[in-house]
Amino acid sequence: MAASIALRLKGYTVAVADCALPPFEKPCGEGLMPDSQAALRQLGVTVTAAHGYPFRGIRLIEGERSVEGDFPSATGFGVRRPILQKLLIDRAEQLGVRMSWGVKGIGFRGGKLCVEGTPIRADLIVAADGHNSPLRHAAGMDSARRSSFRYAYRRHYARAPWSEYMELYWGDGFQIYVTPVSPQEICVALMSHDPKLRLDGALARLPEIGKRLAGQPVSSREMGAVTVWRRLRRLTREGFALAGDAAGSVDAITGEGLRLAFRGATELASAVENGDLLRYERAHARMRRGTDEMARVLTVLGDVPLLRQRVMAALVRSPGMLESLLGVHVGAATLFDFRPAQVLGFGWQLLAA
Repeated sequence: MAASIALRLKGYTVAVADCALPPFEKPCGEGLMPDSQAALRQLGVTVTAAHGYPFRGIRLIEGERSVEGDFPSATGFGVRRPILQKLLIDRAEQLGVRMSWGVKGIGFRGGKLCVEGTPIRADLIVAADGHNSPLRHAAGMDSARRSSFRYAYRRHYARAPWSEYMELYWGDGFQIYVTPVSPQEICVALMSHDPKLRLDGALARLPEIGKRLAGQPVSSREMGAVTVWRRLRRLTREGFALAGDAAGSVDAITGEGLRLAFRGATELASAVENGDLLRYERAHARMRRGTDEMARVLTVLGDVPLLRQRVMAALVRSPGMLESLLGVHVGAATLFDFRPAQVLGFGWQLLAA
């Protein structure tokens, strides 16, 4: 939907074909970071309190230790995915995008895109069909520079949020994060390398959150998915481009997947307007560079308990450090904005932890 909106804003005639029937659920954490919202606004879509629930920053929790940091100048929003989908669909309809839902048989035949057996003539085909993208595979563009994956599960609980923050709980080999999505509902998501670990088992191993949720009514069934970190060797060829998760993705722990999708859509439309699809590839590589690094840091912290404990202890003793790091993560600051004394102080706390 983001790609169709961005291309329509450039004046192109756009048609969307999808095998799904909206609204549909997606197993994800449902948090929108401030930079994701800024990318959405470029498409003409604004998220407000009527659509979800604001959170002021991130809180990291491991056992008895916790540290929080506020976003520099805006709030995040927890938004149920069907609500976000409707906002995007309404915007696309407003712009005149032609949409066909519940379509079967989308694929290539004889090198041409066919929808339900009918060849489609188009100057550009955009494949936005997810992590496992059948269209990407058919185009011979599956080759990745690097790829890794973890398992994720999520469930909603019908209870009021207990925090102004999106909370990330560290467990032994897994993480649980809690996102407020309405005044009376929260989303609880689990990520781990263990395909057999489910939410109930993980909650039993984290009593600090397990006790909060014990006996609480659930408002959705548990859904699972694979969260993939993947960087592809190429995103385009003549008349064909990959978008969204089909174009490569980051681990969900970063909370930046939607920003990459929304900004990527805008960059793709600009590249098409300039007649240079390689411009899109270069922009995509730039915009995910910092997110890739953050994904590596967070997954290493999840896998190495001693390092994570040292980092948590140092963050607790370094007021403002997490907030500064969040500023870099959401694009409101750069590493050059750190004061030397702040960096040296954190380094000392890390060594002394």
